[in-house]
Amino acid sequence: MTRRAMRIAPHVHLILYNTLIRPTVTCASETWVLKENMINKLMVFERRVMRQIFGLTRTDDGCWRIKTNQEIDEILKGQNIIAFIKKQIEQVRPC
Repeated sequence: MTRRAMRIAPHVHLILYNTLIRPTVTCASETWVLKENMINKLMVFERRVMRQIFGLTRTDDGCWRIKTNQEIDEILKGQNIIAFIKKQIEQVRPC
């Protein structure tokens, strides 16, 4: 079997990220104080993982480039790690 044949599809990587990595990273996040620098670090981490999952984009002229932050936000459809943490906080503190 070639290396290409063993490649895992991006949607499977996304499922693994959503079920394993993100909950591990955000463990006990209900108690966190989300300051601007923490939000930035979490967003950088998530974008780095998403770039690894979804790979490069081919431009019209045939060159390859990394996905922009806006493209990653469109892929995530607003379900980023910060929204996940805020949802967890709301579940713990319903007030």
